[in-house]
Amino acid sequence: MNAAEQAVTVQMASKLGAIVHLFKQCNADLRADLHPWADDPHTRNLVDPDSIDIGFHLPGWSRRWQARSLLLQIRLYCDPDSPQRRAIGLDIVGFSYMSEQWRFSSIGQGVFSGNNLPSEDLQNQLRAISHEIIALLNT
Repeated sequence: MNAAEQAVTVQMASKLGAIVHLFKQCNADLRADLHPWADDPHTRNLVDPDSIDIGFHLPGWSRRWQARSLLLQIRLYCDPDSPQRRAIGLDIVGFSYMSEQWRFSSIGQGVFSGNNLPSEDLQNQLRAISHEIIALLNT
């Protein structure tokens, strides 16, 4: 679900701002898109209500990122014993103008996969950011 639609409280809006800031530390030129999904009936049927989705766009293709755009999907879990949804992991996907270039999931092994992976230092940075995001959302 679009991050903009999840920002229903000041606390959640603040957390989303902190997440954007974490990504901008990797590249100050990143532009955040808190509404990455189109608002049409077909797309609405495909959107996961138990996720927070944020798009990020670079000014052009980046050798370090091996991408031009990113999609961050934070997976949420609704515990029946708690009114709060908890973040259980996240996926980051890097896209070029051609197609998906790489994918990272913090769920499971936490490895990068794809044909054109981001630089090793960026992979390590994104792994660290993923831990920070999960901790931030679960406080």
